[in-house]
Amino acid sequence: MKHIRFVSSVIAGVLVCGGLTSTGTHADDPKTSITQLGALLKAACGRPYTDTTRLRDVIEGTRIIAHDVNILGGRPGRATTTFLTSADERIDLTMLFPGNRLRRVSIALSDPAPRISLNGDDTCNVREIRERIYSADRKPELIRVLDADGTTVIDEIPLNPPVPVGVDPGGIAVGVIDSGINYTVAPFSERLARDTNGALIGKDYWDEDDRPYDIDTGRSPFFPLHHGSSVASIIIKEAPMARIIPVRYPRPEMTKMADAVDWLASQNIAVVNLAMGSNSEQEWAAFADAAQRHPQMLFLVSAGNNGRNIDTDPVYPAALPLANTIVITSSEPNGRLARGSNWGSTHVDIMVPGERIDVIDHRGAPGKASGSSFAVPRVTALAVRILAKNRNWKGPELREAILKRARGLDGPRQTRYGWIPDPSDGPH
Repeated sequence: MKHIRFVSSVIAGVLVCGGLTSTGTHADDPKTSITQLGALLKAACGRPYTDTTRLRDVIEGTRIIAHDVNILGGRPGRATTTFLTSADERIDLTMLFPGNRLRRVSIALSDPAPRISLNGDDTCNVREIRERIYSADRKPELIRVLDADGTTVIDEIPLNPPVPVGVDPGGIAVGVIDSGINYTVAPFSERLARDTNGALIGKDYWDEDDRPYDIDTGRSPFFPLHHGSSVASIIIKEAPMARIIPVRYPRPEMTKMADAVDWLASQNIAVVNLAMGSNSEQEWAAFADAAQRHPQMLFLVSAGNNGRNIDTDPVYPAALPLANTIVITSSEPNGRLARGSNWGSTHVDIMVPGERIDVIDHRGAPGKASGSSFAVPRVTALAVRILAKNRNWKGPELREAILKRARGLDGPRQTRYGWIPDPSDGPH
């Protein structure tokens, strides 16, 4: 196990306070120390949790600029307090206390980029510290996870690692717009499109570089999610001839989705896996315009997992009126709509079994996944296999061939065309 001492723009000098090894604040360095953050976290245990009085003077020179209390189960259950320090740092303190019993407390420090996160338990003791490490040009490089002592490294989570050189696998090119892909491990690295120099053919419209690594920090800069690798693993398994061209979606600026579609079109992509969505139609306006400009492309889209009828309560891009999409939801193996999956006889085209599907996650480890996001790549794999037999086909021919496979089901109509019981069944 490695041991380190923090050295960053936030941290300077090490001292021990209450068992927490952390950084001190020197007279000529007004930056907030880990010790001070730990003291603020400890103060969160005072009651009532909705009152900020006990927090105001824990860190000298800070002022409270926001305090929000959310209702859980009809009672206050979550509070977020935001501080501004004398060094213009922002501190966000979050307390979760359902039933007026503190369950979890966390602190995040930004200056203005996210820097440090302290995570505590119901006794307000620090259980874990996370630090975001940046390159010289201020791009995030990794998240360093440390034990409560502040020196023992538990893990290092890469955020934008170099892409190893590889060999183009050949096969049928397919675009995957998602949170990225882990191009450093098999089986992903073996099925990624490469140029003549062995460099990855892919785009990251979030970081604006050519490293579409599988990281989604949209919900938390310290606790990233991973999605694209598992999705791509299904395509690779069910269509071994797939040549994956990964695109990391531009969450900070969704207008760049148009650039992503245009770039994939320049790569002569006929099929795009798009297992994503949100409640905002405006977020997907640029995508809609670009998709209409490229009618030869087929976009295979997730219906979502909100447990609702998207004909009356839409999600996007599933509910967009586009002629070159197939919107897919997840069923159980018997054809029954999976619990939590969206439906709609107008906006959802088909459902396919997407529950407890074998995947390889972003670490390269096997697992199971469920939901519309994992039904979509099964249809994408079907499209790739059809293309392998019909090299000159484009989106319109593919769409017709796929929808012809759907069969009707007894009971309420939940999709427009029906159900494909086994999308892995032919052609091979």
